[in-house]
Amino acid sequence: MTRIIAYVPNLMDRSRFGETVQIVKKPSDLASAEADLILVDLSSREVLDYLPPGSRVIGFAPHIDADTLRAAVAGGCAEALPRSVFFKRLPALIGREDD
Repeated sequence: MTRIIAYVPNLMDRSRFGETVQIVKKPSDLASAEADLILVDLSSREVLDYLPPGSRVIGFAPHIDADTLRAAVAGGCAEALPRSVFFKRLPALIGREDD
């Protein structure tokens, strides 16, 4: 089973992840995370300082924040997606493709 961890401080966004995703409360909690996939809200760029090596990381930010999206890829994210694209793909990312 794929282990998925997410840093998503917004409670409304967090509710979309379901029970199969472990939510961490602080960006620093990611530093020691052991996961196959890490999903991060890039609203706080400090999250990039705590990305662990060896995990696939996908971040999301508002589509108008192109600087943050570029910085995320440069900072270690495999992908940095606009929020709308991220949440459209979320069911497939977390294995709930029937949603």
